[in-house]
Amino acid sequence: MKKEFKAESKQLLELMINSIYSNKEIFLRELISNASDAIDKRKFMSLKDSSLEIDNPTIKIDVNKKERTITISDTGIGMDNKELETYLGTIAHSGSKEFIKALEDNNADIIGQFGVGFYSSFIVADEVKVISHKEGSDTYLWTSEGISDYEITKAKEDINIGTKIILHLKKGKDFDEFLNSNKIEELIKKYSDYIKYPIQMDKEIKIYDKDKDGNEDYSKYTTKTELTTINSMQAIWKKPKSKVTQEEYDNFYMGHFHDWQKPLKTIYRKAEGALNYEMLLFIPSHRGFDFFSPTYKKQIDLYSKSVFIEADCEYLVSDAFKFVKGIIDSEDLSLNISREMLQHDRNVTKLAKAIENRIKSELGKMLKNEREEYNKFYDEFGMQLMYGIYDNFGAKKDLLKDLIMFKSSRNQEYVTLQEYLDNNKDCKEILYVAGKDIDTINKLPIMETYLDDNKEVLYFLNDVDEFAIQILANYQDIPFKNISSSSNDNEEVKKELEEKTKENEDLLSLIKDNLKDEVSDVIFTNRLKSNPVYLASGEGLSIEMEKTLSQMPGANDMMKANKILEINPDHELFKAINKLYETNKDEVADYAKLLYNQALLIEGLPLQDPVAYGNLLTKLMIKASE
Repeated sequence: MKKEFKAESKQLLELMINSIYSNKEIFLRELISNASDAIDKRKFMSLKDSSLEIDNPTIKIDVNKKERTITISDTGIGMDNKELETYLGTIAHSGSKEFIKALEDNNADIIGQFGVGFYSSFIVADEVKVISHKEGSDTYLWTSEGISDYEITKAKEDINIGTKIILHLKKGKDFDEFLNSNKIEELIKKYSDYIKYPIQMDKEIKIYDKDKDGNEDYSKYTTKTELTTINSMQAIWKKPKSKVTQEEYDNFYMGHFHDWQKPLKTIYRKAEGALNYEMLLFIPSHRGFDFFSPTYKKQIDLYSKSVFIEADCEYLVSDAFKFVKGIIDSEDLSLNISREMLQHDRNVTKLAKAIENRIKSELGKMLKNEREEYNKFYDEFGMQLMYGIYDNFGAKKDLLKDLIMFKSSRNQEYVTLQEYLDNNKDCKEILYVAGKDIDTINKLPIMETYLDDNKEVLYFLNDVDEFAIQILANYQDIPFKNISSSSNDNEEVKKELEEKTKENEDLLSLIKDNLKDEVSDVIFTNRLKSNPVYLASGEGLSIEMEKTLSQMPGANDMMKANKILEINPDHELFKAINKLYETNKDEVADYAKLLYNQALLIEGLPLQDPVAYGNLLTKLMIKASE
């Protein structure tokens, strides 16, 4: 006798089928998970009732193209007729009102509370049959077309303890793919590879003939059907760390994340307490070609009780650590009703924080104990840590500041900020200079004095470095100082330069007047040795920051550094200009432009008018030869 579903079934079932599950293939994951739970329950009950002991816990999948059916069989606890009615005949057997409320609230626990997963069958099937046998009961058949009613009868087919679900697939191209055994195998590997019981299918095996030398002849073969276990069964992150070799971790990483190189570092943790989870993370040994692409996705896969839930969970790892790949498995996280994605709640925030702290801790250990490995890591991903400091107005700066490094002028090797302070006791500033590479920086006029005096300067070689340091502002209350900025804090030197400036006041004013549209000031400096001029930056943007911003879309003239032309008063060129000033003041204007363009070239900035500069240079060369 047919019975009506008890929970406003038609409306509710249509909602289940058409709205909750956005991905048709989810049905197989749900039914396999239910089968695994049924076996778990039988194993638990067998501790009290030996008649329920099970020798071969298995889940079997059969695909019949001719009949358009998929059959999922398990050796679990089974159901009697009353349980079939309770669990399958009443959608949301705990009460339809509670179910609908949970549905409206997108309650994370709704699957567990109401046994909703089974009804994903009707996404792909227009008829579902459930044959189930429980110890001490007859075998019963539950049948429904998923519209408004169902029927429970004694089954003509008797089965061993367990349950068999037969899906009669809907017609249409959208459903034909599920009649392909290779597709079903693919879905098992994707969603249920780590279910702890064997998931078996009949597979066609090729047996190759032998040639005269006893080798397999791949052109001649016969086939036979063999029952084959599809899934791996035990997730590597579920095994005790002591039972897994590094080679096994490496092979899992390379296979799961399709990398041809071993990871640089493996991070494992199992947490039990307020939040239970297993964490298996990897730091790659190299970045992919698309790492800095806007379309790059963080490769953190989410599992719940070894069942795949979601790939590329962006919110479980911060952008600063987006290079990390791995697996998170937790049954304590809130999933949306279809279990297709994670819901954001307090536990997600706690887990993301735990992941972040663990990554930082492991990087810190590598920095301290495996410096060579950390240097390799930093070559690949150091820029991402700097982006992490700059991003979101420095929200992660305290997390990352002890992990960043820079090449040093002392030996051109990496140093941390702490190591810089250790190397320079009682320093009042952390000195740095920005440029495209070390050779170019070392040729800057401003570097000559620092190199000769063996003063340690940090090289900022990435565009983001200087922006990040602006956010960081200081390290252990020691401020950062760009040596390319125009300043001098030595009172004795200041006094000496003031005297020279006063002596050459008219000449400096003339140079400044001729460059008033190019620089904000022209001053003497003691920071140059063999070079006559240097283009320094004043307050605000540095010249290197100007270069970076000028390359961005939407760049405008407002994104300019405040430029100051610094002149070496002891250089022979300035002495020659000073002498010329006494005899021919008009020519000083030409030399002023020459000095400025020379400073631009040294700094790697484009000349505003290369033709005019070339003509001016030719004019002065001819003049000098006369």
